[in-house]
Amino acid sequence: MDFTQLPFDADVMLKGLRPWIECESPTFDAAAVDRMMDLAASDFATLGATIERIPGRMGLGGSLRARFGGAQGGPGILVSGHLDTVHPVGSLASLPFRIDGDRAYGPGILDMKGGNFIVFEAMRQLLQTGIGTRLPVTVLLTPDEEIGTPSTRDLIEAEAARNRYVLVPEPAREENGVVTGRYAIARFNLEARGRPSHAGVSPKSGRSAIREMARKVLKVDEMSGDNCTFSVGVIHGGQWVNCVSSFCSAEALSMARTDEDLEAGIMRMLDLSGSENEVEFSVTRGVTRPVWQPGRPETEALYKKALALADSLGVCLPHGSSGGGSDGNFTGAMGIATLCGLGLRGAGYHTLEEHIEIDSLIDRGKLMAGLLATLD
Repeated sequence: MDFTQLPFDADVMLKGLRPWIECESPTFDAAAVDRMMDLAASDFATLGATIERIPGRMGLGGSLRARFGGAQGGPGILVSGHLDTVHPVGSLASLPFRIDGDRAYGPGILDMKGGNFIVFEAMRQLLQTGIGTRLPVTVLLTPDEEIGTPSTRDLIEAEAARNRYVLVPEPAREENGVVTGRYAIARFNLEARGRPSHAGVSPKSGRSAIREMARKVLKVDEMSGDNCTFSVGVIHGGQWVNCVSSFCSAEALSMARTDEDLEAGIMRMLDLSGSENEVEFSVTRGVTRPVWQPGRPETEALYKKALALADSLGVCLPHGSSGGGSDGNFTGAMGIATLCGLGLRGAGYHTLEEHIEIDSLIDRGKLMAGLLATLD
């Protein structure tokens, strides 16, 4: 039997995936993420994987490493995925796991629990049928990708350096596409410090940090261009409505096509720091994902192998560079053959309409199985 004949079954896969979706795991809830890691560890252990739990850092959840031997020794295949989501605990009330026609819904089902689950199912099929893999396979599941991977970047890079290939089952791109390059992403922390006063008795004696932050948010938004974009996605300010606010904080994100564009964008953000309207404003740089340049020969060669497998399945597999960072930024920038966007097709991730296309469980599962089985 070859990988194209593996008996993937969408109903069986949805039944196995459902507990993963119903185990909510937002990044900042370390206990919830660890519960999800426990569930995945138990599933991978049933396949005979060597399981290792890696304790979390920075107040975040831990990681899971599942290793499978291959016919050959030495460097193998790293599957790099994350089990944290942007959906807070309780999201199942408004986004329950459900099947509606050719779609399945649920928090994190597309980004990226569904993609990680097809790796589990692909390994299950390969082991049960005796096809196996030519190379050792390591599945590394981490807890913090949605906030830029601050606690596990070094772990991912160290694991990638020990392997020949990196497969990242993030959501598929348009028209069943995969990702062979990604833009850089930089995060920033913004703070405004003003002067408090009673908002009803003496509003003019205060200096509102919220007002100054609002002015800066508009400036940040106006800085966006074709090669480098800027956005503010989080703001916290004030404590009492009857007080002129003395403190306001925010988080901003910048995305750039090249390292040069990224560095120029970083300088523009940092230049916003200073004092204006008697309010101190500061910008500090947070975590950064490097540019994964498209066209790297090692990744192009890996893509051609995936394309040949897709052709044998009768499906298209376009590729290209993409915005929206992933942990593939790190491994691709290291010069290791990396293919991202190998997860499921769907839409609405990071929203209450997040869903997968059910039929992608089959062809994307077979594609993953083909890569795991044939890479050497």
